[in-house]
Amino acid sequence: MRVAGAGEIPVGRGKTVEVDGLEIAVFNAGQGRYHACAGVCPHEGGPLGEGVLHQGTIVCPWHGFDFDPETGSCRIDPELNVVVYPVRLDGDDVLVALG
Repeated sequence: MRVAGAGEIPVGRGKTVEVDGLEIAVFNAGQGRYHACAGVCPHEGGPLGEGVLHQGTIVCPWHGFDFDPETGSCRIDPELNVVVYPVRLDGDDVLVALG
């Protein structure tokens, strides 16, 4: 499903989108690479789409909890994780597969 145009999300930044009632955070890793995960941080409900990609991890803007964009695992608390979704670029369209 199309969630954004390639030029809509600056490199290193995220965007929150709602798809079929799910809040999803989509991040631009640069060089045509994108990541998508659940849009809410499992720590205290922070908006992950307002976070950043820093040193290869998704960082929540509220408390700095960070998540691996490939696996969804949290480096700070191994009991927390987020669902990640496959993303691909099709022309200028950023597409996320939900299942």
